Amino acid sequence: MNAGKTLFAQLMDCLPWSTFARIVARYHGDHSVQTFPCTEQYRAMAFAQLTYRESLRDIEACLAAQPAKLWHMGFGGPVRRSTLADANEVRDWRIYAEFAQRLIAQARRLYVGESLLGDLDSTVYALDSTTIDLCLSLFPWAHFRSTKAVKMHTLLDLRGNIPSFIHISDGKLHDVHALDMLVPEAGAIYVMDRGYVDFARLHGLHQAGAFFVIRAKSNLTAHRVYSTPTDRTTGIIADQKIALDGHYTRKDYPVHLRRVRFRDPESKKALVFLTNQTTLPALTICDLYKSRWQVELFFKWIKQHLRIKKFYGTSENAVKTQIWIAVSVYVLVAIVRKRLNLDASLYTLMQVFSVTVFEKASIESVIFQSTDSSAYEIDDKQLNLFSD
Repeated sequence: MNAGKTLFAQLMDCLPWSTFARIVARYHGDHSVQTFPCTEQYRAMAFAQLTYRESLRDIEACLAAQPAKLWHMGFGGPVRRSTLADANEVRDWRIYAEFAQRLIAQARRLYVGESLLGDLDSTVYALDSTTIDLCLSLFPWAHFRSTKAVKMHTLLDLRGNIPSFIHISDGKLHDVHALDMLVPEAGAIYVMDRGYVDFARLHGLHQAGAFFVIRAKSNLTAHRVYSTPTDRTTGIIADQKIALDGHYTRKDYPVHLRRVRFRDPESKKALVFLTNQTTLPALTICDLYKSRWQVELFFKWIKQHLRIKKFYGTSENAVKTQIWIAVSVYVLVAIVRKRLNLDASLYTLMQVFSVTVFEKASIESVIFQSTDSSAYEIDDKQLNLFSD
């Protein structure tokens, strides 16, 4: 890293700008644009994410406070809030969605060697969604029950907690339909909550050579075909092969399933899991479902620390642009952390970057100085992804 550049410029240098240029050209993002191209729009929005700006006026004022550094940060001139607002309204959000996907692919390659549940070799995904509430009067396009909202459907690769698939809907899309958008990966394990129980779709995963671990609904009708001996001291109550009894479920999933009953030794809560994975130990099946909590942490973390709950625009295009840029910034920091082998959590990195973006020092030195002091001690109550 060049210590003569601002920290923000160093972060931006980690982005594949040639790829970004090709995506912009594909969607004609800079067509008839005289000033403030898509690259500057991205930089301004990324700056807003990194520094926790609350509004367009806030972005404009913060950048205007450092006029001598704007050119070194990649801006051709002052960033006006009206110009940024117009860009968010009209520049195709798919530019930033596709760019984020390229970064996600890059990050997943970097984290492919991360350990997961001991020596488990399979790729493990957690699928879930979160709802982002919007103002009733400002977002008329986002229909969801009596309120306004968008839904963020996410498939999280648990090696590195990198989102491998994201779909943003208007809020009415039922979670189970997200399975229709996935291209099943043979040999991979998909971990889901019971909201995704649809035996026809689960059978589709099975036929594609993929595995699933899902929590069973309480009204499941099935009979035991065979029981495997279990050690109840581990919390495993039963490990069974079952056949579905329901008229439609039997047609939708005509082959046998594995049912694992588990009782948490501490909470005494009993949980029932269904899976088509027959070779892994029953306790590993339970641990896989427990790891699904990482996607919940991802949602909570990204809502707490990235600007997606306070939007800089009210149109569907502006909202999707902001969400995708927020995701790309999250992934960018994960890439930087891995490339530089930084011994700091993602939370710590984001906190440090938020107050040092204008500094002309290498990322490594800034992180070393920050983590070596008590100024950035992490509150135990804070969600901490990427912790060692």
